[in-house]
Amino acid sequence: MATIRDVAKRAGVSPITVSRVINNFDYVSEENRRRVHEAIAELGYVPNTVARSLRSKRTNTLALVLTDVSNPFFTTVARGVEDTASKAGYTVILCNTDESEAEQQKYLDVLIQKQVDGILLVPATSSPESVRFIQKHATPLVILDRRVVGAEADTVLGDSEGGAHELVKLLIELGHQRIACLSGPRGVSTAEDRVAGYRRALTEAGIRVEAKRISYGPFSRRTGYEMTQRAMAVQPRPTALFAGHNFMAIGAMQALREMEMRVPEDVAVVCFDDLPLDFLTVPFFTMAAQPAYEMGKKATELLLARLVDEGPHEPQEIVLPTEIVIRRSSGDPLVNHNVKASVAVEP
Repeated sequence: MATIRDVAKRAGVSPITVSRVINNFDYVSEENRRRVHEAIAELGYVPNTVARSLRSKRTNTLALVLTDVSNPFFTTVARGVEDTASKAGYTVILCNTDESEAEQQKYLDVLIQKQVDGILLVPATSSPESVRFIQKHATPLVILDRRVVGAEADTVLGDSEGGAHELVKLLIELGHQRIACLSGPRGVSTAEDRVAGYRRALTEAGIRVEAKRISYGPFSRRTGYEMTQRAMAVQPRPTALFAGHNFMAIGAMQALREMEMRVPEDVAVVCFDDLPLDFLTVPFFTMAAQPAYEMGKKATELLLARLVDEGPHEPQEIVLPTEIVIRRSSGDPLVNHNVKASVAVEP
């Protein structure tokens, strides 16, 4: 028996477009509408009337549950979600958990009661309980930015390990060997992946990984400040800092200024994720930029596809590449070090 995906493939359109044609939505081009009708006739497709009845009771709302709405990275993710959802006729409810599992569960209780059509979740912890709660209520779900071990769900995230590896590799090429790692909470996949990338870069370069130079804590400016104070107290002190989060990097800069240490002359600093102009400091950060808007867009497209899916298939994991942007904070090659790679610095 033909499915909606079969029709979409034959017509050369998305399953969402087929669903719109079947349900007589207006925002489909005449050409696509014709191709869908032809594919339906050729395949002998019969719409599932029960599923259509259930779909007619939809609220046309999606929920985006974020851990920190004040972070510009998540603001951009939200824009990608909202733009994509709006084009498909959906509105988005935005929730902020402040990295709290308890707050996350409170929001999920309300969202399930309101019968949102689907949920995009940045999980506060690595526990699969919240994912299982959503799935227990048969609400389509896509996990954003982080992995949840043991959860069978679609996931869209950036390449945290790869980005961290490239940033630390850059510092090593500039001559740094004592590099401190300021990471996020233990058990959160983005934090663990960035530490893994840091470790891999050091190991590949033949540099011993020292546990005393790796710190874990909440993704925040205060945490970056406190971690930097501790990192710079370790002797011999580090010549570079890798911050696994943009706000941590701002906290690190504050701590270094108070120690009267200059960036990058005394200490090089690199980090994850860019900041808007209001947050930028001098020197600008060398960083691994994640495609935040694309992440929100891809996750929403995947969720919308699930809403019209008639056949079961395995969950997908989409990993989007990071881009290394080299600016002043990583500095010039260290004196008396043989640096193999030249570094182009963005002004």
